[in-house]
Amino acid sequence: MSAFLPQMEPLVTEADAAAVERYVRSGAWLTEFRETRSFEAALRELTGARYCVIAPSGTMALFLALKGLGIGPGDEVVVPDLTMAASATAVVLAGGTPVFADIEPRTWCLDLDAVEPLLSPRTKAVMFVSLNGRSPAALPAFIERCHGRGVKVVEDAAQSLGSWCGGRHLGTLGACGCLSFSSQKIVTTGQGGAVLTNDEALFKQMNLLRDFGRLEGGSDHYLSIGWNLKFTDLQAVVGVSQMRRIATIIARKRAIFERYRDRLASLDGIDMPATDTAIVTPWFVDVLVDEASAKAPLIEHLRSRGIGSRSMYPALHAEPAFGAAGSFPVAETISSRGLWLPSSLRLTDQQIDQVSDAIHEFLAPR
Repeated sequence: MSAFLPQMEPLVTEADAAAVERYVRSGAWLTEFRETRSFEAALRELTGARYCVIAPSGTMALFLALKGLGIGPGDEVVVPDLTMAASATAVVLAGGTPVFADIEPRTWCLDLDAVEPLLSPRTKAVMFVSLNGRSPAALPAFIERCHGRGVKVVEDAAQSLGSWCGGRHLGTLGACGCLSFSSQKIVTTGQGGAVLTNDEALFKQMNLLRDFGRLEGGSDHYLSIGWNLKFTDLQAVVGVSQMRRIATIIARKRAIFERYRDRLASLDGIDMPATDTAIVTPWFVDVLVDEASAKAPLIEHLRSRGIGSRSMYPALHAEPAFGAAGSFPVAETISSRGLWLPSSLRLTDQQIDQVSDAIHEFLAPR
């Protein structure tokens, strides 16, 4: 019997392992130091951001960005209703209140037109989530309008390493943008995150906040309340190693998505969102089952064939953790019908065909 094919698993290469061994044998202290700065430099080079601040996780990167912008009690932040919970949780951690908005049906990202009615004197920021590396063409103009009204746009670009909008890397269009390096991301350090920004004052503020509110390590002079949001060089070594082959990673991620799209294009009963792989590097392979009632049976069918899949995020407003009122029909529809297929960099073309064949089998006329 062939091994079970998981929906996602990290790819750690011999080069990554060798880099870790060299580092450990060098007498390094493991904690944040030169390797972390090298990782930040590699991220700046890829994205074109002037500044990069590493954090322990994507959630903490979002929290750091919000606190750096001064978000606190009484402040509202508009968040898309369909996103990973960290987008909204970070707002709560910062002391603010998430205000949910619906998403658009094409990109599954924040419906920019739905934001305007939600803005109030309490709105201090909008969190734009580039779901699976996608974004609407109108995003740059939307960000400019928000900033003109004194509302900052924080990009949750956790799923968007290697994705661009209007010639700029996602995460660099707003006041700042946040990346994630958790085990399932395009580049992974196990856990980890980063904030990108072109704003020097914001960069300095975030550096202050992430190290107990002091200007430098080893000093016990505190200019403000801060936290220990530092990284480790042990993780950074893995990140630097993977960034050395980022062009190959991006190319393979795009090729995986394209092969699925080619194999599933002829099917009635399942669709894939419009995704321009010339500028988008999909994190996961996402599909939309035509009938919500067919999603659970499809998941079970794939499992019976030794294939893992994962249902898409729930609409956050209805989750017990948030319990927000309102109508979010697009988010609810995509959530009920959305499914993630196996998406690992370990996938072979043969395995992609295996998954596609299993979907064809499920949807074949009976």
